[in-house]
Amino acid sequence: MIKSAIFNNQVKFYDGDIMEYVYALGRRKKIAEITELYPQVISSANFAEHVGQLKNLHVIFSTWGMPPLTKEQISLMPSLKAVFYAAGSAKGFAKPFLESGIKVSSAWLANAIPVAEFCLGQILLSSKGYFRNMTDCRTPAKNNQKIAFTGKGMFDITIALIGAGAISEKLQELLKPFSVNTIVVPSRKERRTVSLEEAFEKSYIVSNHLPDRQDNMGVLNYDLFKRMPYGATFINTGRGAQVNEDDLVRIMRERPDLTALLDVTHPEPSLSGSEFYKLPNVHISSHIAGSVNNEVVRMADYMIDEFLRWESGEALKYEVTLENL
Repeated sequence: MIKSAIFNNQVKFYDGDIMEYVYALGRRKKIAEITELYPQVISSANFAEHVGQLKNLHVIFSTWGMPPLTKEQISLMPSLKAVFYAAGSAKGFAKPFLESGIKVSSAWLANAIPVAEFCLGQILLSSKGYFRNMTDCRTPAKNNQKIAFTGKGMFDITIALIGAGAISEKLQELLKPFSVNTIVVPSRKERRTVSLEEAFEKSYIVSNHLPDRQDNMGVLNYDLFKRMPYGATFINTGRGAQVNEDDLVRIMRERPDLTALLDVTHPEPSLSGSEFYKLPNVHISSHIAGSVNNEVVRMADYMIDEFLRWESGEALKYEVTLENL
């Protein structure tokens, strides 16, 4: 039988065992049924203590908190063939494994689904002007259908998706039933048919899905925000650092007709003195767009299914390579 082990360092922002959180609803038990599961969770702290018993280990299961092992540490597990990572980006640990000829699969696509669903919900509400309407309706004098702000609705509006990765692709799919025009702006300039400037000018709703790369830091700035049409909404579920936040604060002050929905900020959470807490047209959520609670179990399912494909010799669906890392 295939020998497996769970590798994980407990991450700070979860209470209890994160593996029990992600591999919940019987998924950890499932791994123990389909493999010979090593009884101890392996972490950076106890790796040296247990590595002598892992010489015949074939596969690793993990999630957020995967220990970043060196090539030398990996070489101490000569039978290791694959790592199944029930979370998003494997950038923090995968390179030494890949360079050692060990396959890595990540549940990045599973994590894209709730983000796309979250953005769809915000887009639907934004199209109606819900967030500005809700603010207006806190004042009795404005709590009137003829007075409170109302958006254009989900018909014949333009929505810009900044970035063309997995989340953007899933959101494009979710938007297909609606009578809207969707503009997609790839992160790589050479792949664009529409500029960022044109996308911001044309779009009633702009949703950021840029990948987490250094060249994307601070690119969403005042020059872009000022181009947004009256009543438009900016949604950020990408990375807070991709937004020049001083510029966003400035335009939100100057243009009370605009709305910003920020699930991510930089730093995160925003410092106590941030203007984001004061501006009525800025709405912050606590980075909840990605997989949370029951949704994280979907990532475990993706990796269990991926393991079964690997075991049977089938092509992997969610394999990470050095190129796409």
